[in-house]
Amino acid sequence: MEDEYLSRILEKHYGSIEIISFCRCRFAEKRDFVEQLIFKRMETTKKEYSLLPTFGDSFGTGWNVMSDNFLRLLLVAIVISIIAAPMNVMQWKVDPSDFHFNTWDFEDFWRFSTLGLFAAFYGLLALLYVLLVAPVFRFGAKMMYVQAVRQEKPDFEYLIKGFRENYLSIVLANLLVFALVGIGLFALLIPGIIIGCRLAFVSYIVMDKKVDPVEALEMSWKLTRGHGWTIFFMGFTAFFIYIFGLLLLIVGIYPAAIWVSSSFASLYESVLRENAKPDEATQAA
Repeated sequence: MEDEYLSRILEKHYGSIEIISFCRCRFAEKRDFVEQLIFKRMETTKKEYSLLPTFGDSFGTGWNVMSDNFLRLLLVAIVISIIAAPMNVMQWKVDPSDFHFNTWDFEDFWRFSTLGLFAAFYGLLALLYVLLVAPVFRFGAKMMYVQAVRQEKPDFEYLIKGFRENYLSIVLANLLVFALVGIGLFALLIPGIIIGCRLAFVSYIVMDKKVDPVEALEMSWKLTRGHGWTIFFMGFTAFFIYIFGLLLLIVGIYPAAIWVSSSFASLYESVLRENAKPDEATQAA
């Protein structure tokens, strides 16, 4: 309607088809220019997250990240729960009372031996799944939360990207963290908690910086210096958030998981930016 009205006015006052075409093109250009200005204005007025490496700011930013990317991050949480489901199924228990040891014959012994071999094979598959498959999805999901904190669209390809790019680093980093934390917990419990807090950023660093496992551990140890208590209290609080989510008809566990994961991703990004500022100041000097 606007173009037809403009054409009638131009034809009435000018009459030349060439002039009419020229003016219509200029009108279209101005309209496109205005649309571009509006789009740029919307981009510049985008809400900025508060990225400070504190307990309150991390959970506050995590809440905002969850609100802005709820559907995408919900899908991530559902995928991770499906990935974790086989590990829960693999917790198979055998009741000794089911076997009558006083009346055993050769057939019972053969059945029990077969069952033992099957359980051993089943356990081996579970161990391989936990060490070689599940970490790739978990590391990729954490990187998607970091993308959301950076106000980028979470890329679902990260869930399987680790199988193609830095698979060995993911597996070895996960194994190394598990071994160090396990040794610390076995020793005196407290050392294991300290190690777990100081190595909390390993999964983020492996996916974000594409470094080898040892370098990722060193970087995490360096980045978390001075933030150990924050990580500990966030982990302690996360336990009660998960419990509260379970009490909300179980389905509340998904928002709880998204909030906690977004909060830890926010802490990682804020610490990363905090450590980048002295380097920038040194380069400027």
